[in-house]
Amino acid sequence: MSGNSGGNLDRRVSATVRMGADKRRRSTPRAVTAFTRQLASLLGAGLALVQALDLIARSERRDAMPYVAGALARRISNGERFAVALTAYPAQFDRLYLELCAIGEATGSLSLVLARIVEHRERASALRGKLRSALAYPCAVVLLAGAVTAALLTFVVPTFSHVFDSYGTALPGPTRAVIALSEFVTYWGPLVLAASASLLLVVIHLVRRSPRARTARDRALLSIPLAGPLLRATAAARWSRSLGTLLAAGIPLSDALRALSRVTGNAVFDAASAQIEARLRRGERLAQAMRGVACFPSAFVETIAVAEESGALDAMLLDCAALAEREIDEALALASACAEPFIVIVLGLAVGALVVALYLPVIELGNVV
Repeated sequence: MSGNSGGNLDRRVSATVRMGADKRRRSTPRAVTAFTRQLASLLGAGLALVQALDLIARSERRDAMPYVAGALARRISNGERFAVALTAYPAQFDRLYLELCAIGEATGSLSLVLARIVEHRERASALRGKLRSALAYPCAVVLLAGAVTAALLTFVVPTFSHVFDSYGTALPGPTRAVIALSEFVTYWGPLVLAASASLLLVVIHLVRRSPRARTARDRALLSIPLAGPLLRATAAARWSRSLGTLLAAGIPLSDALRALSRVTGNAVFDAASAQIEARLRRGERLAQAMRGVACFPSAFVETIAVAEESGALDAMLLDCAALAEREIDEALALASACAEPFIVIVLGLAVGALVVALYLPVIELGNVV
């Protein structure tokens, strides 16, 4: 009977959260971080957990977290533990969040653990933001250049082609190549664009639905010549910081690895956590298991091996994450500084070549006259 009532309560709470999310907006990682920061502050000020959640539920925030907070307060009032109540909302709270909250409840230091979660999430969000901002400018410039080039080939080059036809003379090779490219873009461009968009949508659907496709995509990203090492270092930094945070909270290594299911943003590293855990069960040491999965940087693994011998694995993992994040910042700054002039030079050469190819017949005709 109690199990049925609990199931009914779960369904009512889930429906409430879904309805609230539909009326407002789905909770973003930033919203979850803000919720965690507010809850940690309220608990640190001396409020009880249910009171703090009720206070957050009455806030005017424009996301789903007030509804989630109210539902959590009702679950806790009905006898559930906080960490158990969080499991009803996997879209908002991942395994790492649950494990740390369970430790915080057991040790009576939930506010401190929530503050640590906030720090961890803010560091991860800052790292993602730096990667996005570093890629935003080159991608925007390349897309703009592609649009301008397509417009020139579609609207400008055909006009020159009609003029050249009136000359009745043979055109230079570069000019013929540009005209042929213009004809291809004019006649086949829409079809190629539609096929590319359809293929992209299919790939996105497969990546979202299929773990195998997601793993294949992430493995391909890690093998890209210049961006691959940077993405590998980023995933390793997230993995190291997450594992170090769990170990510092007192969670055993095997349980901590089990909690690293989706914290790196890379399916290859997420699968590596499960493989490392299996290797540890067979008696291997952490550094040896990390070498076996062959996705971590070698210098990173060597540092972990030294940390295992010294018995300060949690602190060393956090230090490794901080060092990797600094190196990533330096690499991003260098890449941004080099990318801007490189892109400008390449675009200048492309536009210049196009202009020269179009004006070559005019120049040759002027020399003949």
